[in-house]
Amino acid sequence: MPQLEPGSVQQTEAIHKALEIVIDPELGRSIVDIGLIYAIRSDIDGNVVVTMTTTAPGCPATSFLVEAVRNCVADLESIGTVEVNLTYDPPWTPERMAS
Repeated sequence: MPQLEPGSVQQTEAIHKALEIVIDPELGRSIVDIGLIYAIRSDIDGNVVVTMTTTAPGCPATSFLVEAVRNCVADLESIGTVEVNLTYDPPWTPERMAS
């Protein structure tokens, strides 16, 4: 696989695809499939910011999910720093789930 250029659309797509392996322990499905990933930004230095949510504020799996996202992205080629921002605006609803 060719190395992805930092900050490219292809790199962002690769990050999104890689996050499909992170499974929400409560629902047993990928955090991508259930709509927990709100945004992925990467810059030309390979620094990445992932904005995500959990199914509810105070979710007991929050720390696990944030760390899993950080580690998953950091393991990809051409990645600099990884920041995970947690937000509840807009709040997650089941309608965000892929069918």
